[in-house]
Amino acid sequence: MNERTPVAISSDSYFFEKDKSNSILVMGVGNYLMGDEGVGVHIIQEMSKIELPEYVDILDGGTGGFLLLNCFEAYKTIIFVDATMDGKPAGTISLIRPKFASDFPSALSVHDVGLKDMIEAVYLMEHIPDIHLFTVSIEELNPMTIDLNDSVRAAIPEIIQQILSHSEALQLKKV
Repeated sequence: MNERTPVAISSDSYFFEKDKSNSILVMGVGNYLMGDEGVGVHIIQEMSKIELPEYVDILDGGTGGFLLLNCFEAYKTIIFVDATMDGKPAGTISLIRPKFASDFPSALSVHDVGLKDMIEAVYLMEHIPDIHLFTVSIEELNPMTIDLNDSVRAAIPEIIQQILSHSEALQLKKV
């Protein structure tokens, strides 16, 4: 099976090369160099190794902030994957249906400031995508490491399964 490389975007035109209105974008965000805080990026990397449904696109959003706004114009449904320090045990998976930027988990690092600002900008756009947010609870930030806590790493296969099941349910609603 060919590995599906996460997309690194340097041009807005990528999102408009084909109609993505029937696709679901799964975007992992976080700082890969901050340990558990980068779990969203780790999840996208793992998803790139499996066969995904044709309607699922994956994107390593990293700490992109406003640079990711063009995604919201191209996709009608976006699933974010991010870390959160919500006081739950490390590795706890949650699904949130954020309606406002304030519904996103509290900031972990500078990427969340950009993410919340970007989400606020999205709500000013003419067409607002259907946004879903999967979070993985973490307990601490570890600067300058790509290693994940054992509990966080162990949650990756389960969150991928939940993302795929949720994506399938969302796709079936469209049909």
